Amino acid sequence: MVEPIVVMIFPVLFLILLFGGGALLRRKNIDMDGEPPIEKKIFYVSKYAILVLWAVMVVRSWGVRLSFASPPGWVRGIALVLWVGGFVLLFIGRLGLADSFRIGSPKESTRLKVGGLFQFSRNPMYVGVNATLLASVLYTLNPLVLLAALFVVAVHHRIVLAEEQHLQKAFGAEYADYCCRVRRYL
Repeated sequence: MVEPIVVMIFPVLFLILLFGGGALLRRKNIDMDGEPPIEKKIFYVSKYAILVLWAVMVVRSWGVRLSFASPPGWVRGIALVLWVGGFVLLFIGRLGLADSFRIGSPKESTRLKVGGLFQFSRNPMYVGVNATLLASVLYTLNPLVLLAALFVVAVHHRIVLAEEQHLQKAFGAEYADYCCRVRRYL
């Protein structure tokens, strides 16, 4: 009974933080919705696909069989560690960005964040998302979940490349120096 609650609580709390933070930003007249850095439809499909893959993991944790095979206990354990670790990165990354957080590229000027998790990875939140997606794949052993996760990872890599171009234009030498010091992912 503990496992399904643990699996469910992390995405629920993150979505509360995400949308609650958006409401707080709107009170400061800051629009959390940036410009999609790639084709809009693909951008939003990838974002909603994350929610679907998280939901699949939650449903599976409550005992609904979503595949012909069940993962052995050790694989499920690895999936749970990736799940929790991925959400920890998402929480810390979101809180670390504070008022600079956007879904997409910001429409207005923001500050370049290079402290906290961002001193180890330029994209810790994408690393966190990817960890949760891998967790969903391992936990469900469903080939459709694997295909959907690969789609999201591929689209998000395109998003990261486009965001890097935006950041290079916005911050110039400061961002170039940051790129020399800190890896894109890990």
